[in-house]
Amino acid sequence: MTKVRAIYRLDDLLEHIYKRHSGNIKYDLDRIHKVLEVMGHPERNLRGIHTAGTNGKGSTSAIFEAISLKHKWTTGLNTSPHLIDYRERFRINGKNITTRELLGVYRIWSDLFEETESSFFEITTAIAFYYFQKLGLHTSIFEVGLGGRLDATNPFNATVSIITSIAIDHPKTLGDSLEKIAFEKAGIIKERVPLILGNLPDPASKVILEVADKKRAPVIACGKDFFADNIQINNEGTRFDLIIINKGNKLSIPEKLTGLQTNLIGRHQAHNAALALIAYTVYCEKLGEKPDWDLARAGLKRVKWQGRMQIIDQKPLTILDCAHNEEGISKLVENLQQLFPDKSFRIVTAILRDKHIEPMITMLSSIASKLYISKNHSERAADIDEQIEVARKCAIPYSKEPDIISALEQARKESNVNEIVIVTGSIYTVSEIIMQLER
Repeated sequence: MTKVRAIYRLDDLLEHIYKRHSGNIKYDLDRIHKVLEVMGHPERNLRGIHTAGTNGKGSTSAIFEAISLKHKWTTGLNTSPHLIDYRERFRINGKNITTRELLGVYRIWSDLFEETESSFFEITTAIAFYYFQKLGLHTSIFEVGLGGRLDATNPFNATVSIITSIAIDHPKTLGDSLEKIAFEKAGIIKERVPLILGNLPDPASKVILEVADKKRAPVIACGKDFFADNIQINNEGTRFDLIIINKGNKLSIPEKLTGLQTNLIGRHQAHNAALALIAYTVYCEKLGEKPDWDLARAGLKRVKWQGRMQIIDQKPLTILDCAHNEEGISKLVENLQQLFPDKSFRIVTAILRDKHIEPMITMLSSIASKLYISKNHSERAADIDEQIEVARKCAIPYSKEPDIISALEQARKESNVNEIVIVTGSIYTVSEIIMQLER
């Protein structure tokens, strides 16, 4: 077994696992199963929520965390990627894991990670499984990294599964059709484990329902069994009603919950909150507990989830949003038009090269007075000129900026009282702004 030098600083840990393990990607479960077996299968001793989906899985997971914390349940949240700090991927009772605890867990298993040549994501997931089990948490919440069927989070012994949405994303890995992507997402469905479904396209829904039927997993689906209605958004959050259609599911929930509010902004966040609330209801039933709607309502108002329609300044109004694919950009454009029908937008953007750049920039151009095009620091960042080529086709004013920070400064400098500055296109793009703000 390969011995790893002792690591005592977070920067040293990140340098090591990025350099040594970030290229070890294999799209299968062999290594994570081997690691978890040696660890004593911590994933089998956890309960909670497993969330997959093209978009919305992070927000839905964070909403469920907020509801859990209002119940004073000890809670672990594992999400990816992180915006600023690697420790965001391990949130315990709403707070990031301490560096001391993280390094301590890593040192226990570092030789195992080397021996198995585990990937960066497999290491991260295994640490979360082990640490959450070690703490004996009441509720664990795992967000799928990519797909579901072969994702390192797949072994999680979930109490309830959620699939939020299906759209084309990561086609080289997950497939180039809704059916193929749905099959990958459906991989999180476990035998007899209840599944909560978002409002999915029919081809995707058909695939997932077939898998659920084979697994004898009860399904509660948006549009068939429940939906979010009367959605209203403003600068402070989102208000909506939750409507129950099919009482045959025997949910411990009134037929209508009115005046629900979350601090997350956007119509899509009402749908994400609805998924989290239905999952919460089913989870309580599985635990033999009665849902407490006062606590659930309170939790909706206290969600911690940076970079999602996040307002960082008022003069000029400046908003960050992590939309990073076609579906995400489409929802962002819809929300901005509804929130600010009389405003124009100066949009700072930097997209990753493995995304569908043309439709993303085309949609942004439809509402922009000007684009400020740059390149983020990700190894997957698209070339600036590639993005500019699309802007030219759209006949939209644009400027070429050397980096994200300069792009934002220029957009804010040129904006007037009737304009709003938006930063979007990638999680990496937004993270660079947040890191700059926190310096």
